[in-house]
Amino acid sequence: MFTRRNLLAAGTAGAAALSGAGSARAQARWQFATPYQDTNFHTKNVKAFVEDVAKATNNAVQFQLHTNASLLPMAQIKAGVQRGQVQMGEVLTSAYGNEDAFFEVDGIPVLAPTYDDVQKLARLARPYLEARFQRQGMMVLYTVPWPPGGFYSNAPVTNLDVFKGTRFRTFNTMTNRLATLMGANPTLVQATEVPQAFATGVIRGMVTSAATGVDTQAWDYCKVYTPVGFSYTNNAVFVNRRAFEALPAGQQAAIREAAATAQTRGLQMSRDAEKETTDTLGARGMQVLQPSDVLKQQLAAISRTITDEWVARTGEDGRKLIESYRA
Repeated sequence: MFTRRNLLAAGTAGAAALSGAGSARAQARWQFATPYQDTNFHTKNVKAFVEDVAKATNNAVQFQLHTNASLLPMAQIKAGVQRGQVQMGEVLTSAYGNEDAFFEVDGIPVLAPTYDDVQKLARLARPYLEARFQRQGMMVLYTVPWPPGGFYSNAPVTNLDVFKGTRFRTFNTMTNRLATLMGANPTLVQATEVPQAFATGVIRGMVTSAATGVDTQAWDYCKVYTPVGFSYTNNAVFVNRRAFEALPAGQQAAIREAAATAQTRGLQMSRDAEKETTDTLGARGMQVLQPSDVLKQQLAAISRTITDEWVARTGEDGRKLIESYRA
């Protein structure tokens, strides 16, 4: 039986083997860590990517996929890939805002309010994102946005004042700042812990996608969902650069091609998931209420404040990105 320590040790050994010559480079079995449930569309996309790579390389490159944070929690996945404990990982990039504020750009509330907008922002941000991963010995393969977020609560959210003084679930720097600007108390809770946090009163509200609501069966702990197009935060799938470059050129090309396919497929899956999961919340008995004009105005004001703060923290890179996006 394998323990988590055994698997991490095996992953490190696998990375070392890949750096050798000859037949050691012809076969690769990589560890791949993702924090999301098997039912999530991101995980389904990852599984299709894994299958595409195995098929394109005639099983010369295979992955042992660890879903639902079963091997590493999201907070440790990026470092695990950087150190070679695992060769590949998937994370919500905005969750690493404390490491580098630039990772938070797609989490700015209503900065990119549609799928077309978020794709434009992602294309412009990609070179900056890749440069940061490259400096740490990793390479971004593809990114896929989450469906836009909405508020989860047990009473209608007619304006942001309803959250004042309450414990509000956060999962990255941007949601933490949102909670503060609303007058709520930021409370960090991972997605897998949300149901218990609501049930025990640790949190009274949150903003996240309908997909996460379905994954966590929000109808068991919440009554109301208010979609507001909060943000289309991106997941990034990335690889240890040393492990990748140890592969023959043909296998590297196969992985890149599968990644491009996964990015296109993932975008469509995200679009489909927005409607399907919102419909599921309603079918399960939750009220799906459209945002009031007051709520929209309050969110727009918060967005302007957070965007200005983000540019101040990211300096020249942030300024260039926002200027090019707005242009």
